[in-house]
Amino acid sequence: MKTTSQNKIVSNQSFISQSKEWKEKGQKVVFTNGCFDLIHAGHIDYLEKAGNFGDKLVVGLNTDRSVLKLKGPGRPLSDQNARARILAALEFVDLVTLFDEDTPYKLIRQVVPDILVKGNDYAEEEIVGAKIVKENGGKVRTVPLVAGYSTSDFIKKIKEV
Repeated sequence: MKTTSQNKIVSNQSFISQSKEWKEKGQKVVFTNGCFDLIHAGHIDYLEKAGNFGDKLVVGLNTDRSVLKLKGPGRPLSDQNARARILAALEFVDLVTLFDEDTPYKLIRQVVPDILVKGNDYAEEEIVGAKIVKENGGKVRTVPLVAGYSTSDFIKKIKEV
Protein backbone atom coordinates (compact mmCIF):
# COMPACT_ATOMS: atom_id res chain seq x y z
CA MET A 1 0.00 0.00 0.00
CA LYS A 2 1.29 3.46 -0.91
CA THR A 3 1.97 5.97 1.83
CA THR A 4 -0.54 8.78 1.54
CA SER A 5 0.30 12.36 2.37
CA GLN A 6 -2.04 12.21 5.38
CA ASN A 7 -0.03 9.30 6.83
CA LYS A 8 3.07 11.50 6.81
CA ILE A 9 1.45 14.14 9.06
CA VAL A 10 1.99 12.97 12.62
CA SER A 11 1.92 14.09 16.24
CA ASN A 12 5.12 15.40 17.81
CA GLN A 13 5.50 12.14 19.75
CA SER A 14 5.19 9.98 16.61
CA PHE A 15 7.55 12.34 14.77
CA ILE A 16 10.16 11.94 17.51
CA SER A 17 9.79 8.16 17.85
CA GLN A 18 9.82 7.52 14.07
CA SER A 19 12.91 9.72 13.65
CA LYS A 20 14.69 7.82 16.43
CA GLU A 21 13.67 4.48 14.88
CA TRP A 22 15.16 5.51 11.53
CA LYS A 23 18.35 6.66 13.24
CA GLU A 24 18.64 3.33 15.09
CA LYS A 25 18.44 1.59 11.69
CA GLY A 26 21.41 3.67 10.51
CA GLN A 27 19.42 6.06 8.34
CA LYS A 28 20.46 9.71 8.36
CA VAL A 29 17.60 11.93 9.54
CA VAL A 30 17.52 15.47 8.15
CA PHE A 31 15.44 18.08 9.97
CA THR A 32 14.23 21.42 8.68
CA ASN A 33 11.41 23.72 9.63
CA GLY A 34 9.44 26.71 8.51
CA CYS A 35 6.08 28.34 7.87
CA PHE A 36 5.79 27.21 4.22
CA ASP A 37 2.84 29.55 3.87
CA LEU A 38 2.63 29.76 0.10
CA ILE A 39 4.56 26.90 -1.47
CA HIS A 40 6.64 28.09 -4.43
CA ALA A 41 9.59 26.91 -6.51
CA GLY A 42 12.04 28.27 -3.93
CA HIS A 43 10.52 26.03 -1.25
CA ILE A 44 10.58 23.00 -3.54
CA ASP A 45 14.25 23.57 -4.40
CA TYR A 46 15.13 24.09 -0.73
CA LEU A 47 13.29 21.00 0.53
CA GLU A 48 14.60 18.77 -2.24
CA LYS A 49 18.19 19.85 -1.55
CA ALA A 50 17.68 19.43 2.20
CA GLY A 51 16.40 15.90 1.65
CA ASN A 52 19.48 15.05 -0.39
CA PHE A 53 21.68 15.47 2.71
CA GLY A 54 20.35 12.24 4.22
CA ASP A 55 17.92 9.35 4.03
CA LYS A 56 14.81 10.80 5.68
CA LEU A 57 13.60 14.40 5.58
CA VAL A 58 11.46 15.43 8.54
CA VAL A 59 9.81 18.85 8.62
CA GLY A 60 8.66 20.89 11.60
CA LEU A 61 5.83 23.19 10.50
CA ASN A 62 4.83 26.33 12.39
CA THR A 63 1.21 26.31 13.55
CA ASP A 64 -1.14 29.08 12.45
CA ARG A 65 -0.67 30.79 15.81
CA SER A 66 3.12 30.82 15.55
CA VAL A 67 3.04 32.03 11.91
CA LEU A 68 0.80 34.93 12.92
CA LYS A 69 3.19 35.78 15.74
CA LEU A 70 6.26 35.60 13.45
CA LYS A 71 4.85 37.13 10.27
CA GLY A 72 2.09 39.43 11.51
CA PRO A 73 -1.54 40.12 10.59
CA GLY A 74 -2.90 38.40 7.50
CA ARG A 75 -0.59 35.44 7.84
CA PRO A 76 -0.70 32.58 7.34
CA LEU A 77 -2.44 32.63 3.99
CA SER A 78 -3.16 28.90 4.22
CA ASP A 79 -4.15 27.15 7.42
CA GLN A 80 -1.81 24.68 9.11
CA ASN A 81 -3.70 21.60 7.89
CA ALA A 82 -3.48 22.70 4.25
CA ARG A 83 0.20 23.60 4.59
CA ALA A 84 0.97 20.26 6.24
CA ARG A 85 -0.92 18.36 3.53
CA ILE A 86 0.97 20.12 0.74
CA LEU A 87 4.36 19.44 2.36
CA ALA A 88 3.47 15.80 3.03
CA ALA A 89 2.50 15.32 -0.62
CA LEU A 90 6.07 16.02 -1.70
CA GLU A 91 7.87 12.76 -2.42
CA PHE A 92 11.10 13.91 -0.76
CA VAL A 93 9.36 14.79 2.55
CA ASP A 94 9.06 11.78 4.85
CA LEU A 95 7.30 13.25 7.92
CA VAL A 96 5.64 16.51 8.93
CA THR A 97 4.65 17.67 12.39
CA LEU A 98 3.31 20.94 13.74
CA PHE A 99 4.96 22.97 16.47
CA ASP A 100 3.34 25.85 18.29
CA GLU A 101 6.41 27.43 19.87
CA ASP A 102 8.25 30.39 18.35
CA THR A 103 11.13 28.11 17.37
CA PRO A 104 11.55 24.35 16.83
CA TYR A 105 14.14 24.13 19.62
CA LYS A 106 12.17 21.65 21.73
CA LEU A 107 11.50 19.42 18.72
CA ILE A 108 15.14 19.50 17.60
CA ARG A 109 16.28 18.70 21.15
CA GLN A 110 14.02 15.65 21.19
CA VAL A 111 14.76 14.39 17.66
CA VAL A 112 18.49 15.26 17.63
CA PRO A 113 18.68 14.92 13.84
CA ASP A 114 21.85 13.85 12.07
CA ILE A 115 21.62 16.92 9.87
CA LEU A 116 19.91 20.25 10.54
CA VAL A 117 19.16 22.39 7.47
CA LYS A 118 18.15 26.01 7.00
CA GLY A 119 18.42 28.48 4.14
CA ASN A 120 21.65 30.36 3.64
CA ASP A 121 19.94 33.54 4.79
CA TYR A 122 20.92 32.25 8.26
CA ALA A 123 24.45 32.14 9.62
CA GLU A 124 25.18 28.82 11.34
CA GLU A 125 25.39 30.47 14.77
CA GLU A 126 21.86 31.86 14.25
CA ILE A 127 20.29 28.48 13.48
CA VAL A 128 18.12 27.29 16.34
CA GLY A 129 19.26 23.87 17.54
CA ALA A 130 22.64 23.95 15.78
CA LYS A 131 24.56 23.55 19.02
CA ILE A 132 22.53 20.49 20.08
CA VAL A 133 23.00 18.80 16.72
CA LYS A 134 26.75 19.46 16.60
CA GLU A 135 27.29 18.39 20.23
CA ASN A 136 25.71 15.05 19.32
CA GLY A 137 27.92 14.45 16.27
CA GLY A 138 25.51 15.86 13.71
CA LYS A 139 26.02 18.50 11.04
CA VAL A 140 24.42 21.82 10.23
CA ARG A 141 23.97 22.67 6.56
CA THR A 142 22.62 25.66 4.71
CA VAL A 143 20.99 25.63 1.30
CA PRO A 144 21.29 28.55 -1.13
CA LEU A 145 17.94 30.22 -1.63
CA VAL A 146 16.59 30.61 -5.15
CA ALA A 147 16.71 34.28 -6.12
CA GLY A 148 13.36 35.90 -6.82
CA TYR A 149 11.30 33.51 -4.71
CA SER A 150 10.00 34.89 -1.44
CA THR A 151 6.52 34.46 0.00
CA SER A 152 6.55 38.05 1.26
CA ASP A 153 7.53 39.31 -2.21
CA PHE A 154 4.74 37.24 -3.80
CA ILE A 155 2.22 38.71 -1.39
CA LYS A 156 3.38 42.25 -2.27
CA LYS A 157 3.13 41.47 -5.97
CA ILE A 158 -0.39 40.05 -5.61
CA LYS A 159 -1.52 43.14 -3.68
CA GLU A 160 -0.23 45.36 -6.49
CA VAL A 161 -2.35 43.61 -9.12
